[in-house]
Parts: sequence; structure tokens; C-alpha cells
Amino acid sequence: MKLQQFYLHRKTDVSGVSGTGIIAHGVILPSGSVVMEWVTTHGSIAIYKSINEIQAVHGHNGQTEIIYVD
Repeated sequence: MKLQQFYLHRKTDVSGVSGTGIIAHGVILPSGSVVMEWVTTHGSIAIYKSINEIQAVHGHNGQTEIIYVD
């Protein structure tokens, strides 16, 4: 399995914190774990167990899409 890149695209910022458009970039590792960097002035990096966890935490009922990069 190779690395899979993605970004998060948010249509509506329900929290008023992260904004809209591309809000994070990430990569899915061969193990299924995910490393993601938020597009902020602080450049925060987070690690998740899976892409499904990211969708559950940051999906905001369909307001945030995971877009895979070829």
C-alpha cells in the first residue's frame, strides 16, 4: 500500500474557528493511521487512528469533505 494524500474542504464553518475552503492537508499511512496538518497560523499537526475518525470528528454533518489527491 502506498501513501494516500488528501485535504479537508469545509463548506460552512459551524464552529467559527477553522474557516472555509481548504482547512487541512493530510496523508494516510500504509498502516491506516493518518497525519494531518491544519492550515492555520499555528500549523498544528494531529495524528488519528483512521480516516473514518477524521470524518467522525471533523465532518460536521457533511459540511467538511475529504478530497483525495491523485
